[in-house]
Amino acid sequence: MTSTTTGSAGRTRALFALLATLALGTGVAQDDVEREGYFEVRSASTEVVDGVHALDARLQLVLSSEALAALESGVTLMIELQLQVIRERRFIPDDVEAELAVRYELEYSPVSQRYIVRNLNSGDQDSFATLYSALNSLGRVQGLPIIDDAVLSADSSYRVRLRAMLNTERYPAALRVLFFWRGQWQLQSEWYEWLLAR
Repeated sequence: MTSTTTGSAGRTRALFALLATLALGTGVAQDDVEREGYFEVRSASTEVVDGVHALDARLQLVLSSEALAALESGVTLMIELQLQVIRERRFIPDDVEAELAVRYELEYSPVSQRYIVRNLNSGDQDSFATLYSALNSLGRVQGLPIIDDAVLSADSSYRVRLRAMLNTERYPAALRVLFFWRGQWQLQSEWYEWLLAR
C-alpha cells in the first residue's frame, strides 16, 4: 500500500515538473539554442532465423529541449517502434498483414545519476551513465523477431516498414492536447520501407 502511494506521488510530481517545463520553457531555450529534436531510421533489414523474420535496424534518436528537460525533471518518456508487414497485391490495395509495436521507457534516476531503459514488451532493463549511451542503445535493434515465415503466403511478396516515435498517450488528456500544439513533442520518424527477403 505504501509503495503504491509513493509511486502515485512520484508520478504526480513528475507531471507537475512537466507542466512547469512546458509553461516556463527550459534554460537551454532561454539561451537561444533550443533543440528541436528528431527521430530517423537510418537503416533496417530482416533475415530469417529458425523460420522467423528478425529485424536489424539503426535509428538516430535526438530528444528536443523540452523532452530532455522533462526527462531530467523525473518524467518517464516512452519511445515506440512501429512495424508493419504489408502483402503486395496487383489489382487491389496492398494489405497490412501484421503490425507490431515495441515500447521502451526511458527515465533518469537522480539518485544513481543513471539513465534507465526498460523494454515494456520483454521486461528487460538496462542502465547507462549518459543519455548518449542510452539513446545509442535504443537506436541499435538487433535480432528482433517480427513474424513467423509460416504465416505468410508462399506465393506473395511482402514489404516491411518501420518508424520510431515519442509516444505521449500515457499522459493525461489535457497534456496530450498541449503536446499536439507543441512541435517539440511531435518526435516521429518517416516510415522506412524495404522488401521482405524470403
